[in-house]
Amino acid sequence: MACEECFSTVFRRKLGRCKTCMWQLTILSVTCWPLWYSLYHETPRTVNSIALLFFCCTFTGLLMLHLLALSYRKLTGRH
Repeated sequence: MACEECFSTVFRRKLGRCKTCMWQLTILSVTCWPLWYSLYHETPRTVNSIALLFFCCTFTGLLMLHLLALSYRKLTGRH
């Protein structure tokens, strides 16, 4: 599921460098948010709604961390 770079280094080093992970998180975020809205926005306190909302927030949060790390590396010139 992930590239060799992801398996060969520690989490902090791969954050913002793995394009495969970033694409997967983008697709998951773009898919899960409309799915949650279409299925569960009227009943946000059900177990299914909370579980899907948790996954949506997790995917989006990890994608934001990747993008922040990528931005930081680009701005500071660290590769």
